[in-house]
Amino acid sequence: MKRSIFIVTGMSGAGKTQALKCFEDFGFYCIDNMPIKLIGPLLDLVSKEKYFKDIALGLDIREAKFLKNFINDIGAMKSFRLKTKMIFLDSADNILLQRFSETRHRHPLGKNISEAIKEERKLLSGLKEKADKVIDTSKLTLGELKERLSELLELKKTTEVKISVLSFGYKYGLPLDADLVFDVRFLPNPYYEKNLKNMTGLDAPVQNYIRKRKAYTFFVNSFLKQIKGLLPLYVKEGKSYLTIAIGCTGGKHRSVFIAHTLAKHLSQAGYSVNDYHRDIRK
Repeated sequence: MKRSIFIVTGMSGAGKTQALKCFEDFGFYCIDNMPIKLIGPLLDLVSKEKYFKDIALGLDIREAKFLKNFINDIGAMKSFRLKTKMIFLDSADNILLQRFSETRHRHPLGKNISEAIKEERKLLSGLKEKADKVIDTSKLTLGELKERLSELLELKKTTEVKISVLSFGYKYGLPLDADLVFDVRFLPNPYYEKNLKNMTGLDAPVQNYIRKRKAYTFFVNSFLKQIKGLLPLYVKEGKSYLTIAIGCTGGKHRSVFIAHTLAKHLSQAGYSVNDYHRDIRK
């Protein structure tokens, strides 16, 4: 199996740290600001340890004096049978100046920001020429940057967001980590049916009871359409994890069935989904 190493470099303030976070979401092992002299030992480790599959390394101007040796190290990576790609992140000077002004971060060159940007651009011009891909982040949002990287890695958009569908009972409190919360207490409550009271929304008799109600059909059809329409928008904005919470009174019947149904449909649509029923045993 041929392993991949992506070198993420470019102008300070162009988004290297954000790009590495995107790589982490894609399952890469990321190392930021790694000294170039340690690349050799890293290659040796990667060649021996199977759990190192895909790696992304961040390199900035602080390693500029080693750039000549760095080009040689790229050749060494190939000798280790490693698929190596270099991504150079760039941005317009006025945008970089604005970003440094907003964050008040110190430029790695430790000079006046305007002068530092000009000098850094000269120092990295050779590295930019050798890059496999140059991405201008001047007008990119985080979501758009993630989409560009996803295209570069030939990943499917549906794998970019991991969804948790959670059922809960309002009587036990709202889930604090939920991104979207839906209330299904308008559905008839199986709790008041003697033969269903001690069952859960995972049991067929409870599911059949809820399924026969007109309100269920109306809600599920519109609900699934809404969620499926929203998910691509969350992916586009760079959302990696999304928690959808479905609540009823006790979190045992209605919310469990609806959450389970939603998770099943989203899974069939190609999304990475897991469902969890917080209050089902209470």
